[in-house]
Amino acid sequence: MTRMLIIGPPGAGKGTQAARISERLGVPAISTGDIFRANIKDQTELGREAQRYTDAGNLVPDSVTNEMVRDRLSHEDVSGGFLLDGYPRTVAQVEELDRILEANGVGLDVVLLLTADNDELVSRLLGRAQEQGRTDDTEDVIRHRLDVYDEQTAPVVGVYEDRGIVVRVDGLGSIDHVTERIMAALER
Repeated sequence: MTRMLIIGPPGAGKGTQAARISERLGVPAISTGDIFRANIKDQTELGREAQRYTDAGNLVPDSVTNEMVRDRLSHEDVSGGFLLDGYPRTVAQVEELDRILEANGVGLDVVLLLTADNDELVSRLLGRAQEQGRTDDTEDVIRHRLDVYDEQTAPVVGVYEDRGIVVRVDGLGSIDHVTERIMAALER
């Protein structure tokens, strides 16, 4: 049974690797973005509430995000484990995730931290922006996103490091090489 988080800066390949790890381990990859989209598409009460915020250009508050995660982690398909991507992002969300998991009688097994050099990430994200025609993703914007990630995520990583469950893996290189490094690190 594997219950894990994947954390890493923008451009480190979290989504790509989450899908690959999920398939290899036979556990669902759960991203908060997917949870939001599913709830909004299905017009659930939480989805309608989230949509009110996103339509206004605002961030969905923790209370709504936490409830969506709580609901998703109550589904039968996570009984054998899960890989959570994009949550928790703050220490308050870590505490809420702890409560959710405790209520289910489980805990996290591992926090996979994908690491990468910021200059490499900027280059990767600028390339992606160019491919996708995202003119708003300038170098300054990308560097700001990386700074925000560092500020917000460092305390989250610190909590899990104190628990001794963080596994660091270099997120740069070919997709296959990164996947193999991750799988090797998880086997240790």
